[in-house]
Amino acid sequence: MTAMIDISNAEKTFTMHLQGGVELPVVRGVSFQVEPGECVVLSGPSGAGKSSILKMIFGNYRCDGGRIGIRHQGQVVDLATAEPRQVLSIRRATIGYVSQFLRAVPRVPTIDVVAEPLIATGMAREEARARAGQLLRRLNIPQRLWQLPPSTFSGGEQQRVNIAHGFISDLPILLLDEPTASLDAANRAVVVELVAEKKKAGVAMVAIVHDDEIRHLIADRIVDVTAFAAAA
Repeated sequence: MTAMIDISNAEKTFTMHLQGGVELPVVRGVSFQVEPGECVVLSGPSGAGKSSILKMIFGNYRCDGGRIGIRHQGQVVDLATAEPRQVLSIRRATIGYVSQFLRAVPRVPTIDVVAEPLIATGMAREEARARAGQLLRRLNIPQRLWQLPPSTFSGGEQQRVNIAHGFISDLPILLLDEPTASLDAANRAVVVELVAEKKKAGVAMVAIVHDDEIRHLIADRIVDVTAFAAAA
């Protein structure tokens, strides 16, 4: 297996425990691969299961069947059956995630929020902060804001902090959930550049992008998730 991500017949069903245990099938038969340096964009209407698939790859949602093979430190780990500590190890060393929502410890300065993934891998604090500053500058976050907590920022500014936090690491897999949703044209262009740089570095990416222009700029391949829709 040369693919960084190899998904085969993965499926997910939610059990509605507050409604008598009713089962709600979400996706079934999810199968595709992502090679190093490739960006695969998931397409389909709202509710088709795109975010669920992304969360299955990240290990937030446990598969009910099938296989999600992740190349992690020279070995292939099946996230569908991995132990929780394996999942956490894979997130630390292999898979990055850019969500639509800012999750940061209150009162921590923005520069430290962005630098945190590098510090967690052992990089010196000042070097990590310097790299964080370079990325924040590229994403047009003024230096006067770097010492403020990102919770005080506008929605678009918070999304750019999310992007900086996700892109700063050199992880081999990166998942992108609507990374350009709240951005203006100039910052969308920066994200397109960042994705291109990750491709050149051999990073395997899976993205959800509703903007047609951005989708075609970053996608090497588009996977239509309606093919994986589970019948109720």
